[in-house]
Amino acid sequence: MTKRILVAVVCVPLLLVLLYVVSPVWPLSVTIFIAALSALAVHESLWSTGFVKNARISGLSLTLAALTPFWVHFNGNSSTALFGIYIYVVLLFAEAIRSRQTVTMEKMGGAFFLAIMIPFFLSSIVRIRQMELWPYLILMPFAAAFLSDAFALFAGMLFGKHKLAPVLSPKKTVEGAVGGLCGAVVGMLVYGLALELIWDRSVSYPLLMLYGGLGSVVSQLGDLSFSYIKREYGIKDFGNIFPGHGGVLDRFDSVIFCAPLIELLLRCLPAVS
Repeated sequence: MTKRILVAVVCVPLLLVLLYVVSPVWPLSVTIFIAALSALAVHESLWSTGFVKNARISGLSLTLAALTPFWVHFNGNSSTALFGIYIYVVLLFAEAIRSRQTVTMEKMGGAFFLAIMIPFFLSSIVRIRQMELWPYLILMPFAAAFLSDAFALFAGMLFGKHKLAPVLSPKKTVEGAVGGLCGAVVGMLVYGLALELIWDRSVSYPLLMLYGGLGSVVSQLGDLSFSYIKREYGIKDFGNIFPGHGGVLDRFDSVIFCAPLIELLLRCLPAVS
């Protein structure tokens, strides 16, 4: 627990510096950050599980994952995306043929899925950064996901009795899930209050409650989804970059699922103006 708190104490200010000190001067910095996270997450998902230990396929997947946020940043069109995915698939099959059937269709499909899904979902942060009111919006995916994680942890420790998903994650409880949901909702309301009182923005509190509630639900689903992968391959963590948390996927699994939802809500049901 001490390690988890220390990591948060160090990493949260660094994230704020990136978003509000570096990013206004150098917008590409957020894209570079997301590209690095995406490549590391894909690497962890392929190698820590032992799912793909082919260096060339891994390299191709990491390259695609790292390039996707830049494609989003530079308003990539469908032709560019088609070209990139086409090259990736051709080289993927070329490596499979070269391997004399040691690279199976299952491994190619899994590598393709992870190399597309992880960076495209995380690139929602890049797309939010390009919105007109981005300084007031870009923290929302992190706030909803991280507050849900934190309150679920503490509520589970204090009140947890009923297992939520004992096979996938034995320590998660129904009480913790409810605590995470409540924490995310309250956190988003406080976030909205700060926007209104400090930055004089107009906010919709019912919509912010929706952001927090749905954000918590999908964040917890993201956590369980990657726990599903870990249990299938018999590993505890995807990595050890963050002491007490694990790897990039262990820390950002909830953000991967939460960021696209928050982006969609901001576009369809804007809560801040």
